[in-house]
Amino acid sequence: MALLRADGRVLMQQRPLASQHGGLWEFPGGKVEAGETPEMAAARELHEELGVALAPEALMPVGFASGPGSLPSGDEALKARAESAGGGGRAIVILLYACRAWEGEPEAHEAEALGWYMPGEIPGLDMPPLDYPLAAALSTILAQNAI
Repeated sequence: MALLRADGRVLMQQRPLASQHGGLWEFPGGKVEAGETPEMAAARELHEELGVALAPEALMPVGFASGPGSLPSGDEALKARAESAGGGGRAIVILLYACRAWEGEPEAHEAEALGWYMPGEIPGLDMPPLDYPLAAALSTILAQNAI
């Protein structure tokens, strides 16, 4: 999720140090749970991660990125089967939405830190691989004044 302030800055969060991709910067968000739309999941995740409230209808689609994911730790047999089949894990798809209207001041409930960045600064951050194409899509849409 790309929260966009009136001054043009975008909120990024730093992943917990002990997590996969620990210490890297990312767009806040998370997984869709059973019975949720992606928009409902984004609103729920931002409430959980940042303590902000937003309406799913306020979300504007920006783009997506896909690539190989990772398997949960601990299932070595499943990892070995996936690697022998030519894949390191299940595929993941990340959807990016933008939002200009929310209630509350974002706080780092599940992140090491938060930062507000101009769109052109985001590609210079150390991020997980799939966040780079999302940052590019966001910059393109913002340059077109489509959001």
